[in-house]
Amino acid sequence: MSNNEILKKLRVALKLRNDEIIEILKLVNFRVTPSELGAFFRREDHPNYKPCGDQILRNFLNGLVIHLRGPQEQQSDTAEEDA
Repeated sequence: MSNNEILKKLRVALKLRNDEIIEILKLVNFRVTPSELGAFFRREDHPNYKPCGDQILRNFLNGLVIHLRGPQEQQSDTAEEDA
């Protein structure tokens, strides 16, 4: 299964729009244009198809974690000493 197929399946399963995916990628400081994102969802035989690289999928998954769980809280050393 290609990264493009994984991205498509996640988009459908989570009912995400393209603008929401762009916002999720922004959570991890990864910028992608709407036209670039649309190229990932095209069929392989389409002239504007673009393969989704590992870096894009990895950043999307990391952003999705932040989107669903919220940002990770920083633990201080004093909190660990008190426990």
